[in-house]
Order: sequence, then C-alpha cells, then structure tokens
Amino acid sequence: MKIALLTSGGDAPGMNACIRAVVRTGLYYGYEVYGIREGYKGLVEDEFVEMGRHDVSQILDRGGTILGSARLDEFKEKATRKIAIDNLKRRGIDYLVVIGGDGTFRGAIDLEKEGVKIIAIPATIDNDVSGTEYTVGFFSALDTSMEAIDKLRDTSFSHQRCTVVEVMGRDCGDLSIYSGIACGAEMVITSETGFSETDVMKKVQKGKDDGKRHLIIVVAENITNVGQLAKKIQKNTGYDSRASVLGYIQRGGSPSAFDRVLASKMGILAIDLIKEDVHNQAIVSKGLHIDHMLIEKALSTKVDRPDLYQYLDKIR
Repeated sequence: MKIALLTSGGDAPGMNACIRAVVRTGLYYGYEVYGIREGYKGLVEDEFVEMGRHDVSQILDRGGTILGSARLDEFKEKATRKIAIDNLKRRGIDYLVVIGGDGTFRGAIDLEKEGVKIIAIPATIDNDVSGTEYTVGFFSALDTSMEAIDKLRDTSFSHQRCTVVEVMGRDCGDLSIYSGIACGAEMVITSETGFSETDVMKKVQKGKDDGKRHLIIVVAENITNVGQLAKKIQKNTGYDSRASVLGYIQRGGSPSAFDRVLASKMGILAIDLIKEDVHNQAIVSKGLHIDHMLIEKALSTKVDRPDLYQYLDKIR
C-alpha cells in the first residue's frame, strides 16, 4: 500500500501534528508514505518525497506545515487535475490524504469523482467546514486572539477607550464569537449578526452613558473597515477609540494541547479507514469525539453548535 498526503490552503497550527500521525500510523501498518510539497500545486508539479519516522520527529509542537502549502486556482480545471492524477498513478499511489479547509475539500471531491481514493482532514483556523464542530487549528488561533485582545483590554481600560478588534475567519464568524466570549467583549459583529452602524453607535453610546470605562468590540474580517468604524465611534459618541487588526499572527505559533490531540486522533483515524479500504470520507469532530462522513456531506451538513450569540447577550 502506498499513501500520499498533502496540506493545502491556509496553514493552521496542528497541521504538523496531523502529518506526524498519518505518517507514523501508516508506517505502523507497513505502508509506504509519501509527502507532497506545496499542496495541490506540488501534486501537479510532482513534488513527492518518501517519509519515514525521523522525518516527522520534533514537529508535534511546530506551527505551520513542514510540507508547505500553496493555492492553485487552476486545480478547478479538469486538465490540471488530470496531470495530478497521472502523477499519482505513475507513482502507484493507492490513497491520498488531504489536510486543509473547504477549498481543499472541494478539490478532494473533484479528485474522488475522477477515481482517486481520498480521506480528508479539516484543518483551518476559520472553523468553516460545516460538518465538523471543530477543525484542527481553530482553538490555537482562538488562544492567540484571546491573548492579543486581553492585552488590548489592559490599554483600553487604562485610557478609557473603545477598542475595535478585527479577527480572522473569512466568511465564518466562529473565531470572532468565541474570542468575544473568551475575552468578555461588549459587542461581536459577524456575518451571522449582520452589521448596522446605527446599532453600533447606540450600543456604544449606552455604554458611555452607563459609565463603562472601556469597551471591546470584536469584528469578523470582511464585515467593515474597522479603522473607519473606530473614527466614527469617536466622532459620534466622544469615546476615545482605536482599531487593531490582528491579521496573520492568528495563523502561526505552537498548536494548543487540544489541537495536538485532535490532529493526532484525526490522522490515526484516516489511516484506520484506509486499512479498511474506506474512502471518500472526511474526518469530523463532535465535541471531543471524532467520526467520519462523506466529504461532500461535510461541506453541506451543518452540525449543531452552541449558540454563543445568545450567551453573549446574557453575560456581557
């Protein structure tokens, strides 16, 4: 049995832990394991390297991905995917394990339809693979956001400010709402809540009228320009206001204990499924428990997640 694996899309803390689990579990069963550098791009460009136990030593605590990652829009084209499939066939690869987010999963679905046996593992700080409660990397990014917002709060309190913080997440508000709950934010703005500048001004003004010394507003990226919003808050309410964009700092750093364990469990289950010749499956989490489902279903099925927005209304 020959297995290949790749990481694709945005990097996420815990990807290396996942690589380690896939490689070592595959070797445990006596399989040949190959890493593919630079994601689907490397698959097309034939960037394969055989991996042994020592190749994945000392990476459990490392952020990023030792295999590298790249985005390749051309992979949506059948002719480009044919090159990738030909490379897999020529090397005698029986299974492909892909580690990444929704874009990675969509590429995996196309490959499965064209005859490649695939297991997909969700790893993205955005937590935007709807069929899993948690993706690898989400809680590490949350820890980074929480630490940054806690530090911003110290200055916000000292100077009686309203601080507007932009958090990553693309079109998913999970990182923002979890950050807001963890840091005691007065307001969280995401695509799920919608954005009304008038409502924001009213709530900030109420906070000022109630004598609140400072306010924290967490905003998901792609909602509004947080710099302009902070200026308008200061102009309309008199609250001294500042904006901070956390940006790519949220992607890096050592993975949390939760992500290391989750990534390891998911990597092991991926190989266990391969051992049973089960494919076209995504590994998913339901709380602390892991399971699997069809890759396509993992993108279309919305798992039950706690409604943290109603929590925020009760405790802010």
